[in-house]
Amino acid sequence: MRAERPSGRLRTRVQVVQGDVVVWRSDLLATEEPMEIRLQAGPHRKTVAVTMRTPGHDFELAAGFLFSEGVVAHRDEIRRIVYCQDSDLRPEQRYNVVTVHLRASSLPPLDTLERHFYTTSACGVCGKASLQALRRRGCHLADPGPVVDASLLTALPERLRQAQRLFSQTGGLHAAALWDAGGELLALREDVGRHNAMDKLVGWAFLEGRLPLRDCLLMVSGRASFELVQKAVLAGAPVFCAVSAPSSLAVEVAREFGLTLVGFLRGDRFNVYTGPERVRVRATSQASGVASSVSSPEKTGGGLWESNPPCPSGQHRF
Repeated sequence: MRAERPSGRLRTRVQVVQGDVVVWRSDLLATEEPMEIRLQAGPHRKTVAVTMRTPGHDFELAAGFLFSEGVVAHRDEIRRIVYCQDSDLRPEQRYNVVTVHLRASSLPPLDTLERHFYTTSACGVCGKASLQALRRRGCHLADPGPVVDASLLTALPERLRQAQRLFSQTGGLHAAALWDAGGELLALREDVGRHNAMDKLVGWAFLEGRLPLRDCLLMVSGRASFELVQKAVLAGAPVFCAVSAPSSLAVEVAREFGLTLVGFLRGDRFNVYTGPERVRVRATSQASGVASSVSSPEKTGGGLWESNPPCPSGQHRF
């Protein structure tokens, strides 16, 4: 059987019911398949993660995951990234296994490789442990970064929607986007998993040598979770925007590391939870009291910009 690179979308037949009318039509689904990330250094090899993802930008996903987890810190540590061609793999599995070859002769310590930075300290799995883990990674306060107009922020959601081409077809994908200080879209990545979308985006920046993201804005199509905000901190982005709500720990992390965190970015309004000094508001008056948060339910998915396949040669060399 010849190996075929999976697409980010899959066509299916669905029965559509509207009132008393029933019709059959073709529909597009966001593809979800497992991807195994293997790490190799010299003769040593180890599987470090298996994630359910939307195929596409797989090498960026692997690089972004390893950077976010502290396995690699610099692009030069990676020799190449390839799809696995081991003879024990079935052909249809080839594009679901990615091997990251390190320049080192032995594997780095992997004892602390955990997706959520959970620790076994006395406080257990809690917010304090999560913050301590980030401090141990050497995270520092965000750079001053740009000061952006409120009008620029309110324009981003529509620009994001216009760029999410596959989301308009499938309705089942999350998006993570990177903008410059003037609101120009630098890159957008998407996935059925919100964390994978962010890893793909950070992985792109990592492989392109763009880290840290000192003068950029990060935006996600859903809510701002602790995991997504901590990835923004690790990538050095000073501004993080979300269409929906942040979690309490996300706000705490943003405050701890000097990140501007914007939530409920919809229409002509948004909430600034931390770092308001980076947002320029041209207000003629200020209402008294405390403004209430938008509480409308979050829409499903986040969208997809493009389904560019990975390197045609099946590997990424450095």
